Amino acid sequence: MNSSKLPALDATLVLALLRVALGVFFLSTFFENLGKDLYTADGYASLIRYYIKDGHAPAVWKQVMGFTADHAAIAAPMQGILEASLGVMLILGCFSRPAALIAFGFLTGLWVSEWGLGWIWELLVPMIVAAGLALGPSGQRAALDVPLARRWPWLPI
Repeated sequence: MNSSKLPALDATLVLALLRVALGVFFLSTFFENLGKDLYTADGYASLIRYYIKDGHAPAVWKQVMGFTADHAAIAAPMQGILEASLGVMLILGCFSRPAALIAFGFLTGLWVSEWGLGWIWELLVPMIVAAGLALGPSGQRAALDVPLARRWPWLPI
């Protein structure tokens, strides 16, 4: 019996590919939002107020969004720094699992904020990828985590 099977990739390589893809997702989103002036106080507050007015997030979450819109001068650049940092960290595989956990939390908040405004899977799929990366050994291949773990084995990577 001659059966042809495609060779399976090593699971750590698959996680590395997903990690880099999620990093590119964050970095490309950063540059897209930068071009739309969404990291300025006015641009950010306008977008958040749109989510509050037209979205279907729970009332308590809309209060949180209102607070961030009221403090957009601080929140907008902080979000930009977060998105760019997560992108770079995931691409380079630097503190991969903590970065993926933070990405999961951030994407979850954004997903709730956009309820009723966008396609449900648009952020749900990256959330699932981030959760998988946070739970799995996502920094064991093609990652700065490899030499970091050798040097400091107690790091949470």
